[in-house]
Amino acid sequence: MNAELIQTDRGQDAIALHLINADGFDSFIKKLNAAQRAALNAQKFSGKGYETAIVPEGDSWFAVGGVANPASLSSWCMAKLAEVLPAGTYRLASGEPGPSLHGWQTAQYRFTRYKESDDAEGPRILLTKDVKAIAPAIAEAQAVYLVRDMVNTPAEDMGPAALEEQAETLAQKHGAALKVTRGDALEQEYPMVHAVGRAATRKHDPRMIELTWGKENAPRLAIVGKGVCFDSGGLDVKSSSGMLIMKKDMGGAAHALALAGLIMQSGLNVQLHCCVPAVENAIAGNAFRPGDVLRSRKGLSVEIGNTDAEGRLILGDALARASEEKPELIIDFATLTGAARVALGPDLPALFARKDETADALIASGRAHDDAVWRLPLHDAYSEWLQSDMADTNNAHGNSFAGASVAGLFLDKFVGEGIDWAHFDTYAWRPAAKPGRPKGGEALGLRAAWHMLQSRFG
Repeated sequence: MNAELIQTDRGQDAIALHLINADGFDSFIKKLNAAQRAALNAQKFSGKGYETAIVPEGDSWFAVGGVANPASLSSWCMAKLAEVLPAGTYRLASGEPGPSLHGWQTAQYRFTRYKESDDAEGPRILLTKDVKAIAPAIAEAQAVYLVRDMVNTPAEDMGPAALEEQAETLAQKHGAALKVTRGDALEQEYPMVHAVGRAATRKHDPRMIELTWGKENAPRLAIVGKGVCFDSGGLDVKSSSGMLIMKKDMGGAAHALALAGLIMQSGLNVQLHCCVPAVENAIAGNAFRPGDVLRSRKGLSVEIGNTDAEGRLILGDALARASEEKPELIIDFATLTGAARVALGPDLPALFARKDETADALIASGRAHDDAVWRLPLHDAYSEWLQSDMADTNNAHGNSFAGASVAGLFLDKFVGEGIDWAHFDTYAWRPAAKPGRPKGGEALGLRAAWHMLQSRFG
């Protein structure tokens, strides 16, 4: 991402942006001349949300954008303008962009690894006098870009090794320590991660990636991300349509690494432990099977009711590892269940938490920063659905009820007793574009978690 999309307003030449809503439209057009009113009329601008228009002014022009409330801007109020205006430098005619700095940047995201962008306009630069807001806004947008880039990249180029490379890049940039466990050591130390990933080719062999950073006397914080780089469903194979966007099944890992980057870049006062179990759930003669019983790092035995419920297996080992350090808080991100999407659709990550105050803080943070999440219950009574006749637990239940909650209850078994824990079941994907939010990989829950952590540890 071009960090120059947001710049300090030093009085340089810029095109004016007027933000209007439908209620203020009539009073706004009274200030315009006949040619300007005709221009607005020709472009059918009436002040409704996300409407845009260009209005002549002498030898130049200004732009107008429709918003719900010009006095209270959201992250996305100016995103449509950033998508459609010509390249150039802009400033608001009155006020400051505030939260709209975010959408201005994310609207200009393009995934160009395999194809040049159709947008040849060049950057749209936005000026602000709020100098202190620039660096944090750029950092958040860069984190979103990272999630989008990682999720959009096909599995062949975003396998476990690529996740390791991304973690290594972060470690080198921020002076963090990186540990990667593979092969025989992985089988001994993280048996469920090894079992899920062992059918993949050598190029995509499984591994546990751990990044540590921060001062020893700071509060311990663990971030865990599901890194299933492609999910065939294993021997309980998915349909072809079900597999079509399974490159996104490492979206939890992308969120975890992006959040770790924000934490380290900001110098947040925590002792960070980021765990990413990275696998491909492939099909081969050595794939784990329905009915197998797996060992786990926690010591619990797990009967495999469904090989397509593999994300919770690798997270189980990762959560057990994170718990060993006795952190003050564990947050995990995972593209875990279709049930969460049936309940909440693609926009809302399902949030599960042991403590009400932690859930409340994450919900409030998401609401304040246009990254809404929705809490679902960890209802203990449903734990009986994971009972196994031959192991400590099954990894899947036999009915179609409360799938997201049951998955959360499975994960809860692997989190240390008494540890504050929050789990995001996120989609990491946007099936249809919205202003500032293109179709494809998406960060959902990232900003909610980040701002909550800033409030808690800042």
